[in-house]
Amino acid sequence: MTAAAPSVGVPMPPRPSRVSRIGSAFGHNLPAVLVGAAALGIWELLIRLFNVRAFILPAPSAIGAALVENWGAGRWPLFDSAMATLFEAVGGLVIGTVVGIVIAFGVARWANARDAVLPIAVAANAIPIIAIAPIFNAWFGVTNPVSKMMIAALLVFFPVMINVTRGLTSVEPSALELMRSYAASEWTILRKLRLPNALPFFLTAMKVATTLSLIGAIVGEYFGGSSTVIGRVVVQSASALRFDVTWAAIFLAAVTGITFYLVIVALERTLIPWHASVRSQEPN
Repeated sequence: MTAAAPSVGVPMPPRPSRVSRIGSAFGHNLPAVLVGAAALGIWELLIRLFNVRAFILPAPSAIGAALVENWGAGRWPLFDSAMATLFEAVGGLVIGTVVGIVIAFGVARWANARDAVLPIAVAANAIPIIAIAPIFNAWFGVTNPVSKMMIAALLVFFPVMINVTRGLTSVEPSALELMRSYAASEWTILRKLRLPNALPFFLTAMKVATTLSLIGAIVGEYFGGSSTVIGRVVVQSASALRFDVTWAAIFLAAVTGITFYLVIVALERTLIPWHASVRSQEPN
C-alpha cells in the first residue's frame, strides 16, 4: 500500500495592517471627498460669476466666515447651539428607542397585541411634526428641552418598533424548529436566535432614527425655545437677514447629523462584523 501523502494546510492570507486598512478606507472615500470639494468650488464660482445676492444664496466662503465668526460667542453662538440641539436629539433618540423596543418585544411575544398596537403606531407616525410640536411645547414648556425630546422620540419610535418587531419574528422556521426539538426554552430561543437575528434590523433602524431625532429636535425649536439652539438660530438669523449665519447653522446641523449617523455605522461594524451588510461595506 502506498503511504498517504501528508496533508498540507493552506496558509491563511495575512491580515491587513492598520495602516493598509486606513489607506484602503481613505481610497474608498476619496471620490466622495473630491465630489464634495468640486461642488463647493463650483458653487463659489457661480456665486461670484453671476453676482448672486447673499439673501438668495451666500457663497461657501461667506458661510465659512460666518461659522468661524459665530463659533463660540456673539449673538448666535453656533457651537453651544449645536450641543444643545444634540442633547435634545440624543434624549429623544433614547426615549423613542426604549419605548419602541419595549413595545416591539411585547408585540413579538403576543400576536394578539400586534393587531391592537400596530394601528396606533401607524397613526402616531402619520401625525405631522408641525401639528404636534406646539402641543408638546404647551404640555412640557416652550423652553424645556423635554418638549423637543418628545417630538424627536415620536419620530424615532415607529422605525425602531417596526424593525425590531420584524427582526424578532422573521427568524428561520428551520432554526426555530431545531431549537424546539432540543427542548430549548423561550428565553434560550430569544437569547440565542431571536436577538441575534433582530440586531441588524435594530441597527438599520438606528441609522434612520439618528437623523429623524435631529430633524424632530430642530423642527420643535422653530416653535419656540431657548435662543441657543440650532432651530432658533436659523429663525432669528433669517429674520435679521443674516443668511450667511443661517446657512452656517444649517451646515452645522448637517455635520452633526452625519457624525451621529457615523457613530451608528461604527457601532454596527463592531457588533455585527459577521453580517453580510457590514462585509459588503468593507473596502477592497
